Amino acid sequence: MTENTFPNCKVDVLVQFFRSEVLTSQEAKHFTRNDITPTPKPDAIQKLYMRILELMYRIRPECHYMMPIAENVPAMQEWVVPILHVYLRMCQFLPVCRIYDFQLNDLLNPKAKRTITILSGILNFLHFRKLRLEMTSEYQQSFRADVDKLQAYTMGVKEAEWKIEKLTTIPPEQQAEAKELAAALSELQITTAHLYQEVNARNEQLAEWKMEIAERSQKLTQSKVDVATLKEEIVKLKSQIVESPEELKNEMERMKENVKSIKLSKERADERLVELQIKVQGVNQYEAEIQRFCKLLQDLQSGMDKMNILQEEDQTAVAFREKLEKELKNQVAEEGQLKRALGMKNDKMSKQQIRRQRKRETREQHEQNCIGQYDQVHQKREEIVEQIQEINREAQQIKAKIQGLRDVCCQETDKAQAQYDRLLAALDQFHKRIENHAVQGSEDIVKMKAHY
Repeated sequence: MTENTFPNCKVDVLVQFFRSEVLTSQEAKHFTRNDITPTPKPDAIQKLYMRILELMYRIRPECHYMMPIAENVPAMQEWVVPILHVYLRMCQFLPVCRIYDFQLNDLLNPKAKRTITILSGILNFLHFRKLRLEMTSEYQQSFRADVDKLQAYTMGVKEAEWKIEKLTTIPPEQQAEAKELAAALSELQITTAHLYQEVNARNEQLAEWKMEIAERSQKLTQSKVDVATLKEEIVKLKSQIVESPEELKNEMERMKENVKSIKLSKERADERLVELQIKVQGVNQYEAEIQRFCKLLQDLQSGMDKMNILQEEDQTAVAFREKLEKELKNQVAEEGQLKRALGMKNDKMSKQQIRRQRKRETREQHEQNCIGQYDQVHQKREEIVEQIQEINREAQQIKAKIQGLRDVCCQETDKAQAQYDRLLAALDQFHKRIENHAVQGSEDIVKMKAHY
């Protein structure tokens, strides 16, 4: 008992505290400092301990006087039962208050100094209990608010997942259309593959025909050049040589036959060229149709690409939502840390209030002898008030930060909701475009079948 972990309080402080916090009605009026000093009254001390046990353990007053029915105790010894009951309960309770040597003599024949020490320990523990009850009530309120927020967020997440699943899954009434579109798309791909093969074959054949035309045109030009050279040679020979008329006639007939044969070959080449041009025009028309089919396939491919992009944006939105949930958890943890810091500051403030009370008591007791030191004590009091005001300002700043974090969290959730709404609108537009493409594809397929 000589080395306490708590300060011994004054008798007036003890009386005032137990009157206001423990005792009720008439008991509080009759409890005075004469019950503690200079010689404690056992009845008043026992009654006070009973009320403390009733406050701590929720014991009813009649429970102190109860004894086992099987015990045959004389009526003369019944007064021992409440004392032993209070003694056993106080032996269980006082180690919590850092008092480990409570004895039965402290109930039957209490001493003033020892009673003041025991009551100071109980007062210290009741102060600590009151502060902790307030902190736990604040924690419970914040925990309930956080639980409500968590439930609201989980409901929102479930609704978002349900909407995402509803948007990503094809409804049963559209599955048949999707299957028909997939089958038509596969058939169209197969037909386009065959068309590509035919076009390649026609292109090869067209290249061969172009080679033949080039060779024929080269031969024709060569023959024209030969004819021109022959005519020049004939002119030269005519100017140089005078032939006989018979040879000249024969030569002329031979030349006429050569011209006729050249004309016939030229007409055949022209006919062949016309045929090749007709075939080239047919091939060009065939290529235009194939290009139209390729354009349709490209449009379908672009639609699939846009759908993949929307799915990626949906995944990014889900990742962003998870990021917001993590940030919310971090903010909740930070809020808990700030509340713990606020509790520590409240403990410091309570300690400062206790110190201020002690200083006020010492000032009241030594007021006549310490009139000259009043100014210094007043200055110290003002400094302590300024410190308390600074602590209150810091607490207000911390509350403002907490409110700012909550506002930021609300803004982020609103942004995520807006982005989710935009994704829903984009998906609806994409489904409409897919339906339009499907209708156009089916019409094109019917036209192709009718054409072929």
